[in-house]
Amino acid sequence: MDRGVSIIEARISDGADGWRLDRALAEAVPTLSRERLKTLIAAGQVTGPEGLARDPSRKTAAGALFSVAVPAPVPAQNEAQDITLNIVFEDEHLIVIDKQAGLVVHPAAGNFDGTLVNALLHHCAGQLSGIGGVARPGIVHRIDKDTSGLMVAAKTDRAHEGLARQFKAHTIDRRYKAIVAGVPRLLQGTVDAPLARSPINRKKVAIVASGRRAVTHWRKLRELRDAALVECRLETGRTHQVRVHMASIGHPLVGDPVYGRTKPGHRALLETLGFQRQALHAAHLGFIHPVNSTALSFQSEMPADMQELFNKLIV
Repeated sequence: MDRGVSIIEARISDGADGWRLDRALAEAVPTLSRERLKTLIAAGQVTGPEGLARDPSRKTAAGALFSVAVPAPVPAQNEAQDITLNIVFEDEHLIVIDKQAGLVVHPAAGNFDGTLVNALLHHCAGQLSGIGGVARPGIVHRIDKDTSGLMVAAKTDRAHEGLARQFKAHTIDRRYKAIVAGVPRLLQGTVDAPLARSPINRKKVAIVASGRRAVTHWRKLRELRDAALVECRLETGRTHQVRVHMASIGHPLVGDPVYGRTKPGHRALLETLGFQRQALHAAHLGFIHPVNSTALSFQSEMPADMQELFNKLIV
């Protein structure tokens, strides 16, 4: 037998009697997603009581035993790097990180290493069952480089699929704390404005009528000196959503180098405080565990630099 292939024995449960094969196997093998199992079935990697099972839609019977041959995950192209991580929660399916400001999430042009993905490849070495057959962490959402706070990554195909489904359905509870320039007149509000790449500057995101729907619910937590601490709850999760939406209502994030330099008063505030990044922190993350259905909820206090900024602005 190929040492690069592991064999998983899967017995169909009573509750899965009559189900499609791919669905029944996904219930029996929690580390593999239904899509991954479809691929394995089509590739002739699943054997049942009647030999090779190549039809993912065939009906199954309770008690039937299947063997699933899972090729070893192909190594990721990115380099594993020993980068310090603040791990909030971890099990065999997923990992929750409290990301420090300055850490890029995913390798891209200009940041091919030193990213969260590089760090997770090192930390999770030997634990990644393979997302789509590749030994890599499943990144289902991102946080800007200079934004701090909570984010979740998948370690297995099944977890990746389940988390992605929740993000698509907008059922993930994500709340950010932000320090904005100026004091909002209202106690709370909602910005419902579609976002897309700016037609004028492709490096920026802008409110564009033809863009993807984006909704941010905000509420004022505390009035500060020419600023305010607000909580932003994301109904959707678009690139730069909080930054663009808060700037659109006249209250850009303090320190935002892209969307926050529109007013002379804001520039003066930045120069006085010397804050070097957008004052944005992913403070709360809640979701349903994609494998065992447990409700998970995590909190993160503002990091030292943002807390110091807050203290300087207390009236």
